[in-house]
Amino acid sequence: TAFLHGDLEEEILMKQPEGFEVPGKEHYACRLLKSLYGLKQSPRQWYKRFDSFMVSQGFDRNSYDCCVYHSKLDNGSMIYLLLYVDDML
Repeated sequence: TAFLHGDLEEEILMKQPEGFEVPGKEHYACRLLKSLYGLKQSPRQWYKRFDSFMVSQGFDRNSYDCCVYHSKLDNGSMIYLLLYVDDML
């Protein structure tokens, strides 16, 4: 379900899913508003949304690995967030 949170930047049309065709409008296409699992764009769109959220929360992206975020607290402690596919540590 993580990929459903990615917004698409381009217009993507798809054939109506089997079993969900509208009678009399079988030749119509569906316009996707959110990314779906299986689209080439899905992982990238999910990451872009995740990245913008982390940066808005005050985290910095590591310059050597874009899947490592860090933030320094007022007391000098560090928070590290490691992103692997769609899991976080």
